[in-house]
Amino acid sequence: MAAHQEKKLAEERKHQNMQNDTKASQGQWGRAWEVDWFSLASILFLLMFAPLIVYYFIMSCDQYQCSLTDPLLDLLTGNKHLSDIWNRTPTLTYRAAGIYSLWVTFQVVLYMSIPDFCHQFLPGYVGGVQEGAVTPAGVVNKYEINGLQAWIITHVLWFANASCFHFFPPTIIFDNWIPLLWCANILGYAVSTFAMIKGYFFPTNAKDCKFTGNFFYDYMMGIEFNPRIGKWFDFKLFFNGRPGIVAWTLINLSFAAKQQELYGEVTNSMILVNVLQGIYVLDFFWNEAWYLKTIDICHDHFGWYLGWGDCVWLPYLYTLQGLYLVYHPVQLCTAHAVGVLMLGLLGYSIFRMTNHQKDLFRRTNGNCRIWGKKPEYIECSYMSVDGTKHYSKLMTSGFWGWARHFNYTGDLMGSLAYCLACGFEHILPYFYIVYMTILLTHRCIRDEHRCCSKYGKDWKHYTAAVPYRLLPGIF
Repeated sequence: MAAHQEKKLAEERKHQNMQNDTKASQGQWGRAWEVDWFSLASILFLLMFAPLIVYYFIMSCDQYQCSLTDPLLDLLTGNKHLSDIWNRTPTLTYRAAGIYSLWVTFQVVLYMSIPDFCHQFLPGYVGGVQEGAVTPAGVVNKYEINGLQAWIITHVLWFANASCFHFFPPTIIFDNWIPLLWCANILGYAVSTFAMIKGYFFPTNAKDCKFTGNFFYDYMMGIEFNPRIGKWFDFKLFFNGRPGIVAWTLINLSFAAKQQELYGEVTNSMILVNVLQGIYVLDFFWNEAWYLKTIDICHDHFGWYLGWGDCVWLPYLYTLQGLYLVYHPVQLCTAHAVGVLMLGLLGYSIFRMTNHQKDLFRRTNGNCRIWGKKPEYIECSYMSVDGTKHYSKLMTSGFWGWARHFNYTGDLMGSLAYCLACGFEHILPYFYIVYMTILLTHRCIRDEHRCCSKYGKDWKHYTAAVPYRLLPGIF
């Protein structure tokens, strides 16, 4: 009897330890369960001021020739009041509402109604139905990868209109830029609010929901991990790639068309911005299947941060360089232009090669060669909510042996190139590199905090093997 009781107690302790290990590994996989005061303060700050920041930048270009200081000086000296600036701001128009509604509807149709066909004739491109990563609840979602196809169809129609049909002018986006901003805000807030309501009342997967009990945090960071309507409409994949990123290159093209209309030429700086950012956008859609394994899909829940951010912050602040060059056309000397091009291409090459190494390592489960050698790695394990133990490998070879996020280093080099294309007369174009540095550094820390909770002691072994985050020998 005593032996039986000891055995039963041992089994209970084992079960309790398993539950504790699961909770520990799941504590920060996905977003947080609990909210500290600093996180709440940050959330409230972003909810209040992020829309104002976007408005301030766009208004500064529209009313102050892209000067960030003149509006403040006018207000501080009493030359103008807030009402004066607001009254000069274009309002929402029926035309802008119609344009934006047609745009979003068109992208929904391309996303939902046309299965990918590009993977059938483009060697090396991965499209069609693909599986995402395992969610905290142990679910593996399937996605229809057809972003490249949507981008191609959209741009073919854009160029066909500009050269043949002339249904609308290519400057249509710039000409309605601020009225479209109000439309984007309406959609951003609407989809974020809907996602929160959906998370409470009819979630796609209740086990992948997180409730902190704090309304503002849940609204900002999201409740549902992968909210969906039906089988295929995935909020995260659609709003991150369409309508924002597909529009990115169209917005730049519209800015270039406006520059041509105003000055009779398109400057080499505008061409550089269009080319370098176009490469980035095309890379995103070419590797959209790889995006399913990134932090946005694998960790972030869908809330205002992604919903509003993808609708407003991304298309309006990521395109500041092109907007600035409409108001301040810059013709770079040959050495400057070549330097910017080389920096941008080098940054992209590092970004792409680093991600390719990681993707190759994952696809082959480490049975590949990185820089001519079999890759080294640290094997680790983690638990999903259902108690299933999963195994993963963290590579410590190639670029990933130099720094844990060396792909971000390449991304930052490319971001700096976009800004340098605009010259040095104004600080507005350089907001992007400042923002990206803060974003990617914070993302490094946020990602590693979650990985530490997810992988436990295995993560400590990994950070000991690869001690630097972004810059080898420095940080």
